[in-house]
Amino acid sequence: MPSPPGRIVVRRALPKDAVAYTRMMGDPAVFAGLMQMPYPSEDVWRARLSESSDPNRADLPLAAELDGEVVGSAGMMPASPALRRRHAMMIGISVVPEAQGQGVGHALMAAMCDYADRWMGVLRLELTVYADNEVAIRLYRRFGFEIEGRFRGYAMRDGKLTDALSMARFHPDPPRIEAPAAE
Repeated sequence: MPSPPGRIVVRRALPKDAVAYTRMMGDPAVFAGLMQMPYPSEDVWRARLSESSDPNRADLPLAAELDGEVVGSAGMMPASPALRRRHAMMIGISVVPEAQGQGVGHALMAAMCDYADRWMGVLRLELTVYADNEVAIRLYRRFGFEIEGRFRGYAMRDGKLTDALSMARFHPDPPRIEAPAAE
């Protein structure tokens, strides 16, 4: 059922969203801001979304709909397979150009931070963002992310090596066991 006009709906991404993801990730304005490559494959996206829907995986793929159309995506996955890094998760986000500035990125970030904080007890959320992506950096800062470092010549983008920033956010109120009430 389509969402009401102008309303953003964030939900778990499903294999059926592969068509929308392929369209989104094929948009030059979207993949230029990500580590995605041009010419995405619908079959690859269907497989990725199928794998991440396994209930035994820690991954969280999200889709954002605006007026019933998928216009944004976000993902959270373990930062590393190392046991000593179980407290950390990586996130990524994308929003199609025509939906930017309408709260889609904010809704996706809010959903990921809520899931990490209230349901998974993640202590550290990490992300990598191109150093010239000022709009994304402002969004991440609003959610408590801080720049931790700069990667010089991090990735090839449109024929040029581009710097990226490492950003992280710590759980604002880490989970703990309350002391038992005195008897």
